[in-house]
Amino acid sequence: MPELPEVETVRRSLLPRLRGRRLLALDIRAPRLREPLDRIALGRMVGQRIVDVRRRAKYLLLDGEAGQSLVVHLGMTGNLTVVGDEVAAETHEHVVFKLNDGERLRFVDARRFGLVLALDQSAIEGDRHFSHLGVEPLTDDFNADYLRAQAARRRGPIKSFLMDGRVVVGVGNIYASEALWRSGVHPRRTVDRISMSTWARIVDKVRQTLDEAIVQGGTTLSDFHDGEGNAGYFQISLQAYDRAGEPCQRCQRPLRRIVQGGRSTFYCPGCQR
Repeated sequence: MPELPEVETVRRSLLPRLRGRRLLALDIRAPRLREPLDRIALGRMVGQRIVDVRRRAKYLLLDGEAGQSLVVHLGMTGNLTVVGDEVAAETHEHVVFKLNDGERLRFVDARRFGLVLALDQSAIEGDRHFSHLGVEPLTDDFNADYLRAQAARRRGPIKSFLMDGRVVVGVGNIYASEALWRSGVHPRRTVDRISMSTWARIVDKVRQTLDEAIVQGGTTLSDFHDGEGNAGYFQISLQAYDRAGEPCQRCQRPLRRIVQGGRSTFYCPGCQR
């Protein structure tokens, strides 16, 4: 599933292609994705000029000039791209907006786990898709004091804590494993056994990992592409994820794989305590 760096990469690639352009027509080719598609609400975006493309957690928000936003969640296999009108429609091209200048904005999703909806911008923060979300990891709100306060009276493992979207958004499985390897923290260490200095190191390594992944266009393991159809290449920089049995780049001990919450976790038994 695309995580924060992938969604941010899509945002950055779409912004110059969409800002200032107008949505001229809507074509819905599937009755529902993860949720039913609301033709009336989505139809309100028709005729609007896009003034900004934002990201909140793993959601893309295309802000229209009239106060509504097109909200897109990529799910597991979704792609939001701008293509020329001469490009043939794909099999799973479910939602299409025609743009001025002869291009179209299309949402393609083979597994239909994504979301496409339209919301009033004033209602986004309180909407059920957003109201429970934690802080953004690339902002000043994500800091050691905040994490220690959120961890109070908890005893769960640090990796699950970092992946809890009610605490911090967008740090998914790949990047949690990578950040903990960089931090030298065992993924099973419980959050009540983490010092303030270690919290500060975790914050720094989470940000570092996400920033580097964004610069490299995200991680493409299967379906992910940015808004222009380009794959990411952070996967070649992964130091822990999916490298079980390979030597740790710090201490040369073989990396290990465990399962936490139904997800694979990769770590070094020598460096991560």
